[in-house]
Amino acid sequence: MALGRVAVVGLGNVGRYAVEALRQAPDLELAGVVRRAAAGAAPDLPGVKVVQDPAELGPVDVALLTVPSRQVPEHARHYLGLGIRTVDSYDIHGEIPALRRELDRLARDRGTVAVLAAGWDPGTDSVIRALFEVMTSRGITYTNFGPGMSMGHTAAVKAIPGVRKALSLTLPAGQGRHRRAVYVELEPGADFDRVESAIQTDPYFVHDETRVYRVENVDDLTDMGHGVVVERKGVSAGAHNQLLRFEMRIHNPALTAQVMVAAARAALRLDPGAYTLVEISPVDLLPGDRDRWIARLV
Repeated sequence: MALGRVAVVGLGNVGRYAVEALRQAPDLELAGVVRRAAAGAAPDLPGVKVVQDPAELGPVDVALLTVPSRQVPEHARHYLGLGIRTVDSYDIHGEIPALRRELDRLARDRGTVAVLAAGWDPGTDSVIRALFEVMTSRGITYTNFGPGMSMGHTAAVKAIPGVRKALSLTLPAGQGRHRRAVYVELEPGADFDRVESAIQTDPYFVHDETRVYRVENVDDLTDMGHGVVVERKGVSAGAHNQLLRFEMRIHNPALTAQVMVAAARAALRLDPGAYTLVEISPVDLLPGDRDRWIARLV
């Protein structure tokens, strides 16, 4: 019997992989997809109900908000207001604490749950960084992203007037510093200088060295691979030179979708309120019986 029925909100790159991850989940049921343009449904997803109004899906326990980060607060307020649990992969790091406080109040008022920033960074990388802090009480942690496609940065560029398609690559410069290479395919008549200025001053890019390139066809450049290296050099119990390292190379939207589905499972087990992944017991992200996982992993 399914732990709960889950709707996917949005059908971009992450949304499509979320559908597949839910199909493979042993304890969750895919209720369907909610998208603003439901006309024509999704011919590449046979058997999946695609609607504009979540009420058409019947009972929904959790909504996976697979929409651009800047649309997450609006969608989260809407679904929490309906009493539906939400999971998102909001990735504007500096705004997460304020959004968590807002969603926590709303979720408690409605007796429901919001899990936010449940991707791989922020998300599972946040948990790794927390564990590194546990292992070395003093020290410095560097998170080095890439090289690879940043979905949040790419979505931010696509939202700029005059941009038809875009690709934003994150290039690690070491010690937690990054460069951004942005490739844009413009609408006819669009002013490249204005687009470039809008990118350079956008909060997603303003803190990093960013170069913008105009290209004829963004699709020829797109590769959804990404990666991260999290490193910490610190002190444990007074002993110096403790060196910790976590590294992965990934398909960006697929991993994000998988983490969001795991967070949906946890949302069904949590008390009302808003949570980030560092606040959730890892065993609540896994399907099935706790004792089985404890026996296997401990």
